[in-house]
Amino acid sequence: MSTGKVVLGSLAGLAIGAIAGILLAPEKGSVTRKQIMDKSDDFTGELKSKFDNFCDSISQKFESTKQDVENFAENGKQKFDDAKLNAMNSVDNFKKDATHNLNKVLS
Repeated sequence: MSTGKVVLGSLAGLAIGAIAGILLAPEKGSVTRKQIMDKSDDFTGELKSKFDNFCDSISQKFESTKQDVENFAENGKQKFDDAKLNAMNSVDNFKKDATHNLNKVLS
């Protein structure tokens, strides 16, 4: 069952329950309306709290992923710099060896 259907079913059940509660309530309408308002305030507060927690969780995961990417990039840059230095040293050594061998051949 998809999440959308579950949410839609829950909202429909909530609406039907609220209507039935109003129609069958033993108290006066003003008392019932106050109870409904109190419940809706509680529900709104809980929903806001859950949404804030969700946003905090997403924010923390984003920051963690961002840090991981930065570390990965820094490690990759360091490895590239090391490989570049090794290549330059190899080229310098090759030039020295070639010059030395050429001088030996020409002498």
